[in-house]
Amino acid sequence: MILEVDGLNKSFGRKQVLKDISFTLETGEILAIIGPSGAGKTTMLRCINSLEKCDNGTIKIDGSYLCKDYNNKSIYASSEEMKFIRKKVGLVFQNYNLFPHMSVIENIVEAPINVFGVSKNEAKDKALQLLNTMGLEDKINSYPFELSGGQKQRVAIARACALEPKLMCLDEPTSALDPELREEIAGIIEKLVDNGMSILIITHDMVFAKRIANKIIFMEDGRIVHEGKKEEFFYNFENNRIKKFMAL
Repeated sequence: MILEVDGLNKSFGRKQVLKDISFTLETGEILAIIGPSGAGKTTMLRCINSLEKCDNGTIKIDGSYLCKDYNNKSIYASSEEMKFIRKKVGLVFQNYNLFPHMSVIENIVEAPINVFGVSKNEAKDKALQLLNTMGLEDKINSYPFELSGGQKQRVAIARACALEPKLMCLDEPTSALDPELREEIAGIIEKLVDNGMSILIITHDMVFAKRIANKIIFMEDGRIVHEGKKEEFFYNFENNRIKKFMAL
């Protein structure tokens, strides 16, 4: 089991945005989390990546506790443990968040060198391998403004892969892409899974979710209202048996 989330709650002031969220992600599985805007999907993703702290609940990543519920409050791992756990999780932001003043290869080697102390030569060798895998070997010295949306997405995925995470999280990976580029990203995700990675995707793109996911979670108003295999979800969706989903 790569990810276990149990009883996760999160509020901002008086507004509760996550309400008793519990689910698991198996090793080698692709999980798509869908739902309307404001459902809490991105907040949940940020909690899993420790960009936000949950109020109470437990998050366990590859056997290590990021946080553990104790007396209805989440107790977080120490800073040293946190660093170890964070290395297991990669995150690709919806807007890519590439450093505009850095070239493609500089974007990829930045975190391995400055966060995890990897040597420059090792980080560069790994970056070149990743860019070759992504079909971007001719963009090594390009800057983000010179790239298309699909190329930026692939650079962002390569940057996240540079730390060799076991769990990759992608926030709306196809939001600005045409159908051909969506298929390209789907192919890259499948390669990552073939190499032993597990994938968690936040998406509004039902076609993409149907194409790529093994399992679907539907969120609404901070809660999970459906969780199951892809085939079950889309059977119910296409036959209009789960009317809440039509709000997407």
